[in-house]
Amino acid sequence: MNSQGLDILKRKFRSANTIINHLIQTLSLVWAASGYWTLASMVMLLVQGILPAISLTFTRQVVDNLVVVAGNGLSVANVQKILIPVALMAGIMLLGEFFNSSGEWIRTAQSELVNDHITALIHNQSVAVDYGFYEYSEYNDKLNRAREGASGRSLALLESIGSLLKNSVTLLAMATILIPYGLWLPTILIISAFPAFYILMYLSKIQYQWSQRTTTDRRWLMYYDYLLTNSSTAAEVRLFDFANHFQSAYQILRRRLVKEQFHLLKLQTLGRFIAAIIALIITGGALAWMGRQVLLGILTLGDLALFFQVFNQGQGIVKELLSNIGKIYRNSLFIGNLFEFLQIQPTIVDPENPVAVPTKPQKEIRFRQVTFRYPGATEAVLENFNLTIPAGKIVAIVGDNGAGKSTLIKLLCRFYDPDSGRIELDGIDLRNFAVKEFRRLITVLFQSPIPYYTTAGENIALGDITALSNQVEIESAAKASGIHEKIMRLPLGYNTMLGKLFPDGTDLSGGQWQRLALARAFFRRAQIIILDEPTSAMDPWAEYDWLERFRTLAEGRTAVVITHRFTLAMQADIIHVMRAGRIVESGNHDELLALGGLYAQSWKAQMESSSSQKVKNGIA
Repeated sequence: MNSQGLDILKRKFRSANTIINHLIQTLSLVWAASGYWTLASMVMLLVQGILPAISLTFTRQVVDNLVVVAGNGLSVANVQKILIPVALMAGIMLLGEFFNSSGEWIRTAQSELVNDHITALIHNQSVAVDYGFYEYSEYNDKLNRAREGASGRSLALLESIGSLLKNSVTLLAMATILIPYGLWLPTILIISAFPAFYILMYLSKIQYQWSQRTTTDRRWLMYYDYLLTNSSTAAEVRLFDFANHFQSAYQILRRRLVKEQFHLLKLQTLGRFIAAIIALIITGGALAWMGRQVLLGILTLGDLALFFQVFNQGQGIVKELLSNIGKIYRNSLFIGNLFEFLQIQPTIVDPENPVAVPTKPQKEIRFRQVTFRYPGATEAVLENFNLTIPAGKIVAIVGDNGAGKSTLIKLLCRFYDPDSGRIELDGIDLRNFAVKEFRRLITVLFQSPIPYYTTAGENIALGDITALSNQVEIESAAKASGIHEKIMRLPLGYNTMLGKLFPDGTDLSGGQWQRLALARAFFRRAQIIILDEPTSAMDPWAEYDWLERFRTLAEGRTAVVITHRFTLAMQADIIHVMRAGRIVESGNHDELLALGGLYAQSWKAQMESSSSQKVKNGIA
């Protein structure tokens, strides 16, 4: 055999091995989700597999008895010869119906349990994977493939396995019936279904490859749909008349995908038609041979009736059995996406022997010679970066966009680890702490806070879900952020549902949502406060009102404030100016103004702009 032939064999072996592994993993998953229901399903399928063969044997008995008693009158003996096998056939049919009804009940229970189990696995893994998982297209493709019908694929795979078991039992029983007429008959029965099986396997592989290739395209469809239907995009779509543009993009992509799907369907239909013709020719030949045997008196009419039903049903069962194998193959390919996603290992993990996290920073947070580049990027965002944040102080970090300020937050929260260098808390590398325990030390207000659609009180209490909801503390946090008075004016106060996504919800302005997020951050009572542009959505009056309380709020805690607003930065004990991933100036507000450097120039420009705006407003 040449090297090309060996390569083909190796690929087929790996493919078969992968399918077997996915099959074992799926069975383990289903058993973990619905053990007893799975056992009940297997027992039911075994019984269902035997019943058709038993029913066919009674069919032969009925036909042969009819031939014997035909024309002999309606004597009790003659009637009994017909009624007894007919009654037994009716009993078998009733038993089959009972198992069919029970099967629906079992499958529904099993379906719900498996669906819940897989959803929980995906949710858990979605939280466990690194934050960076969501920042890259290929990772999002993996998540989308895992979520795309994972529960349905698992249940379809389970059902195909169950059907395979049932059909195997039925086929074995029918083959046993056919063997006395000739060993070659069961062989022909199986061979007649192979063309359809081959076509199914071939098309399943093409369908899977198409699905993998178009994952990103289908995510684009979801994105266009989001832009056209989501409340957060509704204003811009209408104002800038984007609707036709995005609808057109959606429809062009959709038409291409539908065209490709119809091409696959055309191949499938043609293949099945050719397979059906081959099966019909083989069946016709077998029936012609059986008719000859009856005409020669070698077999009875009961034998012919039995053979016709066995061969007809058997051929259907073989097709279904091979179809089950094809479905197992196809679903195992797709379910492999789920297992691939579940096998992703996070890199931000706890050390083997975690160091106890300090209850409060005593000395400082320090970046020592930190170099960091985002995965897949060639250029470092930070290189040999050094920064000291004294414990109990307010530290402001200012700088232009792209300077690396937000990257500092991600590193400090351990969403990423440095490529080299260390980030220390009181001299201890952050990588020596348990991740969750360390993060409990931190509260963060991100630049674009999430509007949680729940009550105002619950929104704030989300800041620390491990703490008992204390209305006094909730209101204290709301007052600290300046949102308390607004909440008290809502229809139900702190029990008012926020947002317009659900009935009876009340929406807030951008600045009010930001204040609510600030209240959530303060409710956590963490010792390290990180605020990323905390007043960006506030008007000058609201910002001034909040600044009046800021130092009181941060007293005794370590605060890191990322901001473009110098009115906020000047409240800090220490101000660091960042540019191109480096600290270029440091000091307090007065020191930096006296230095006359980048900070002083930016302060002057911002103040002049503010004064000019006030004059314009006064004239207006």
